[in-house]
Amino acid sequence: MLSREENERLTRVGAGTPMGELMREFWHPVARSAALEADGAPKRVRLLGENFVAFRATDGRVGFFQENCPHRGVSLALARNEENGLRCIFHGWKFDISGTCTDTPTEPAERRAEFCKRVPLRHYPVREAGSMVWVYIGRRAAPPKFFDFEFHRPPADALVRCGIVHGNWLQGFEGQLDSAHIGMLHRSSTANVGQATNRLNRFATTNTAPRFEIVEKPYGFREAALRDLGDGSVYARIREVVFPYYSFIPGDDGQPRLVVVVVPIDDEWSAHWYYYMNPFGPVPDWYKRWAVIGTTDDDDDYSADKGGVANIWHQNRDAMKAGHWSGILGNFTYEDFIVEESMGAIVDRSQEFLGSSDAVIGRARRMLLAALKEHEQGKLPFGLDGSADYSAIRALSIRLPKTLNWEEIDPRDPPQEVVEAAE
Repeated sequence: MLSREENERLTRVGAGTPMGELMREFWHPVARSAALEADGAPKRVRLLGENFVAFRATDGRVGFFQENCPHRGVSLALARNEENGLRCIFHGWKFDISGTCTDTPTEPAERRAEFCKRVPLRHYPVREAGSMVWVYIGRRAAPPKFFDFEFHRPPADALVRCGIVHGNWLQGFEGQLDSAHIGMLHRSSTANVGQATNRLNRFATTNTAPRFEIVEKPYGFREAALRDLGDGSVYARIREVVFPYYSFIPGDDGQPRLVVVVVPIDDEWSAHWYYYMNPFGPVPDWYKRWAVIGTTDDDDDYSADKGGVANIWHQNRDAMKAGHWSGILGNFTYEDFIVEESMGAIVDRSQEFLGSSDAVIGRARRMLLAALKEHEQGKLPFGLDGSADYSAIRALSIRLPKTLNWEEIDPRDPPQEVVEAAE
């Protein structure tokens, strides 16, 4: 368990907090590229406890500003988006994508140009990659090198979806790191969907108490959840964890991949970005059906009537009696979101009673706490020194003979004899 003080250090993300300042060192995904239309409505974004607007200008470039107009504080989410800039609807003050004030029609004509030069507006560096808009809101003069993740170059038919969850970012992130719950919470939602999920369901429910091995990396760690299958083989789910909040979910060789990014909106809310992609070809239809069950809102996959504590999130007890494990009908993401929300907005980790299945959770917490201490001493956190090859990071699930060490397996090129044996 953590002390209350440690829990506060890890969960609070506002400006000036230890975790908030560490988080601000990184690029953050904030919106789907497709959600921003040229000259369309600006999108309100809340990130790390601050409010912003994102918009696509007439020429296709993306701007990212503080939400409030520097004149009188009106939300620029209401602004007119036209002629390569946002124009506040209150007094018509206009700002281009660089944050420069270009017009103040309520000022005398002879002094407008000089007046515009003095109008302050906080604007931020923006990148587009992987069908997403990314922003850097840190305090350094130049943003860090942009991580060259594999999912930044997904195929055209990749899916990018988001769920907005009433829960702190850390419980969402820890939920993704917890491989032990797959054979329990998801035993119904991962059954009978496709070849890979059938294998996952069969192996994870055969052995619900995996053992864990972890290898630390400059960006985080590589972790294997190992399940002995009783026939001389081991089911290895080899995950890549990239701090501060990326979890590369294992998939079988030749099968689609999933990357989950849990971004703090503020202390009590988090955005769960899901990248469904396939490095080997088109995303299969069965995988798309598995990924999209329920709402079709890509900007909030969790926006349907999910319920809450008053109605126990619409848990279906009749379905449970009929054989459904969790009683939460929908796909596996709904199950994750609901158990995270059920903990409360910020779970009190000083009251936990942990077991051996929580080894990965404990390691992640210790690494985050150590990073906070080092960051307060002036050291850049997790991989920002440019020492890691982010393009080579890929997770893998595979069935191995006990004689083969999982650390010797290259997730991008596993031995063919091992792949064939796993079928």
